[in-house]
Amino acid sequence: MFNKKIKEDKVMALVRFNQYPALTDLFESLEKNFFNTEEKFEGTVPAVNIKEDNDKYVLEMAAPGMKKADFHINLEKDVLTISSEQKEEKEEKKDNFARREFYYNTFSRSFSLPETVDVENIKADYKNGILSVVLPKKEETKVTREIKIS
Repeated sequence: MFNKKIKEDKVMALVRFNQYPALTDLFESLEKNFFNTEEKFEGTVPAVNIKEDNDKYVLEMAAPGMKKADFHINLEKDVLTISSEQKEEKEEKKDNFARREFYYNTFSRSFSLPETVDVENIKADYKNGILSVVLPKKEETKVTREIKIS
């Protein structure tokens, strides 16, 4: 048997010190539960997937919790814009206090459409938290003819 010496490197790591962890946890819990910071106050833009088939493009936007009426889809000069604006106001009055909360969320996404999209037949549908926009492709007009030589 061979005896090998193993060199041990001592590495010092910096550790963040929290003198009052119970208070920190309490304040974070109050912020999450009382002010609903996890649900309401995150400003995000919905994720989008774009799929291409032989005869169409399908744009899928993940937007759970929204309604059809929350979306606005606009087409201007081959630019498709999907936007939303949500406003909510809550007021609660009790014996010795009143609380009023405001919620406002807005987003807008724009997509440049290729020339192959048939803009007259674009359709949109919203089901199970997914907005699907179907962008059919134009039928290619094949311009082939015989040219006579004179």
